[in-house]
Amino acid sequence: MTLNRRRLKILDLIREDGHAKVHELSKIFKVTDVTIRQDLELLDNMGYIQREHGGAFLKDIGSFVKSGHVFNRTHLEEKIEIAHKAITFIKEGDSLILDSGSTTTEIAKLLANFKGLTVITNALNIALILGENPGINLIVTGGEFKAPTLSLTGKMAADSFRDIHVNKLFLATAGISPVMRLTYPSLSDLIVKSAMIKSADKVFLVADSSKIGITAFANLGHISLVHTVITDSNISEENLKKISEQNVDIFYSNILRERE
Repeated sequence: MTLNRRRLKILDLIREDGHAKVHELSKIFKVTDVTIRQDLELLDNMGYIQREHGGAFLKDIGSFVKSGHVFNRTHLEEKIEIAHKAITFIKEGDSLILDSGSTTTEIAKLLANFKGLTVITNALNIALILGENPGINLIVTGGEFKAPTLSLTGKMAADSFRDIHVNKLFLATAGISPVMRLTYPSLSDLIVKSAMIKSADKVFLVADSSKIGITAFANLGHISLVHTVITDSNISEENLKKISEQNVDIFYSNILRERE
């Protein structure tokens, strides 16, 4: 059975936050509680989620937390490729924000030999990776815990960036919409991403090419919020042209196309 647009969005939200309540989903999607319960029942029957009283949660959520791996590990080769490009923009002495996500996790893995870095992150798995390096001054935000992304989010996480200034931010996204908007599955992410952007001199968006053309639920703003996009070599000529026209630099396959 195929999923309609609303049910796909509901599944995206649960995969991002780990859980959802019926009354919250009915407000978001402007449908009745009965309709949402039917949606959740279908998603449960298809094996994606597990229903509970008043809502639902992601199946096997505990295993993700115990493993220390984020839920979304698709396109891993492309994300590793992006990470290797991203660290060429990092030098010793930099102050960085590393957003939560599978691509930024790959960046963190490559920082083992760096010294003199200050890194702020809202991702617990990234904190555990970087905590092994005595040459990195590590700062972890507060916030509401989201198990699938092992991240901290919401107002408390956003407030952590209020008095922070860094050289560079490596920002993740769930999708770059056809009209070049940065989109995310959860509204709680938006205030955190906005706070990160305000705290950084330069913003690098790290996104594999499969995310181009994807519209998630919540809209952060136009792609021109970032200075540079780092993607993988599988990007199509069409998408390369679309991004290059948006007043951002794009780095792909060892080539940097500057703003026009």
